[in-house]
Amino acid sequence: MTAAELRRQADALGPWFHNIDLGDGVWTAPDHFLGDYPGVKWRRFADALPADLTGKSVLDIGCNGGFYAIAMKRRGAARVLGLDSDDRYLAQARFAAARLGHDIEFRNLSVYDVGALGERFDVVLFMGVLYHLRHPLLALDLIREHVAGDLLVFQSMLRGSRAVEPVAEDYEFWDMDQFERPGYPRMHFVERAYAHDWTNWWIPNRAGIEAMLRASGFAIEAQPEAEVYLCRTAPVPYGVGAEYPARAEAHGRGGTR
Repeated sequence: MTAAELRRQADALGPWFHNIDLGDGVWTAPDHFLGDYPGVKWRRFADALPADLTGKSVLDIGCNGGFYAIAMKRRGAARVLGLDSDDRYLAQARFAAARLGHDIEFRNLSVYDVGALGERFDVVLFMGVLYHLRHPLLALDLIREHVAGDLLVFQSMLRGSRAVEPVAEDYEFWDMDQFERPGYPRMHFVERAYAHDWTNWWIPNRAGIEAMLRASGFAIEAQPEAEVYLCRTAPVPYGVGAEYPARAEAHGRGGTR
C-alpha cells in the first residue's frame, strides 16, 4: 500500500481522536488540537507501567482509536480486548491494529455491561471515559466488581482545585463549611456542553476522583501524571466496613474484614 493510499484510507475513517503512527509518514490525526495526542500524555507515565506484559491479559475500556490497546500489545500482552460503544472508533482501532500487525480483539460493549464478559483481566485501562458518563460511580463499581483483577490504569479530565484535604468520617447536619473548601471532593456537572462536546457530563476535582476510586474499591498506588492514577484492587471499598454496615450491605460486598 502506498503512503497516499494509506492516507486516503485513514482519512475515510476519520475524524480521529487518537493520533497513531501508521508508518510511511502517515499519522491518523496530524493536526490534533492537543498536539500528538495521546502520545504526549502516554510518554509522561509510560515508564510507571510494567514494561513486560508477557502472559498478561489487558482490557481497554473506551478504547477509542486503539492507541493504548496497541501500546499494551507492544509490551507483550498475551491478550488485549478493546471495548467501545461507538462503531466508528472500533473501525478505526481495527484498522490501526491490523495495519501495525497486532492481534487485538475489539467489541462494541458499554462499560455498564462489562459483567457480560465473565472474566477478570490482569490490567484494566479506563482512560478518558469517566467524564463522558451519566453514571460514573456505577461504572467504577462495575469495573471493580466484574473485570478488575489487579491493576487499574485510570485517567480523567480534572477541573477545579488540585488540593486534597483530609475528610472526616462523618459530619453533623449543620456543619457545612467543608463544602466550601477547595480540597473537598466534588464533581462538576455539565448540563449542556463543555469544549463543544455534549458527552461531557461530570468533571471531578482531584479530591473527588481520588475519593471515588477509593469508594469503588481501588487503592491508589501512584499518580505518575497529573490526570493518571495506578490503582490496585482493594479488599473492601473505602468507607464501607464496621462503621457503615448499611453501606456494605447496599454495595453487596458483605460486612467487615
